[in-house]
Amino acid sequence: MDFEEIYKTYSSKIFRICLGYFNDYEMAKDITQETFIAVWENLPKFNNNASVGTWIYRIATNKCLRQIQKEKSNLKAELPSDLKYVAPNFEKEEKLSRLHQYISELPELEKIIITLSLEDVQQEKIAEIIGISHANVRVKFHRIKAKLTKKFKENG
Repeated sequence: MDFEEIYKTYSSKIFRICLGYFNDYEMAKDITQETFIAVWENLPKFNNNASVGTWIYRIATNKCLRQIQKEKSNLKAELPSDLKYVAPNFEKEEKLSRLHQYISELPELEKIIITLSLEDVQQEKIAEIIGISHANVRVKFHRIKAKLTKKFKENG
């Protein structure tokens, strides 16, 4: 598989995963770009022990986690608590935006699981990517879905 083919196949999926982490379009674009720079640089060393998709998802999630660590280490001013969420005009966009917002509030491991699931990555592959058992992924996935459903119900 050449880089161009890999990029065409995975770039939009990786972007959506990054968007799930940060709920920030520009940050998601930047991390996606960093992911594919790493893929480009390391493609000659890729040894096919895992699938290309699993390898790329691992790179992307590691990039996202590193960015989160950087942000935690940089002290930031708190946003005023009276800011209101401005809903998009279209109901579908609003729900999708709220979903990304709720996902971005999850702990890191849960973000990885749900964003990969939303990209139709099989739970067995997710287990391989994050290094836990398939049964554990299945349990966590159901708990995450319950959390997100509860948030939607609580917030209309």
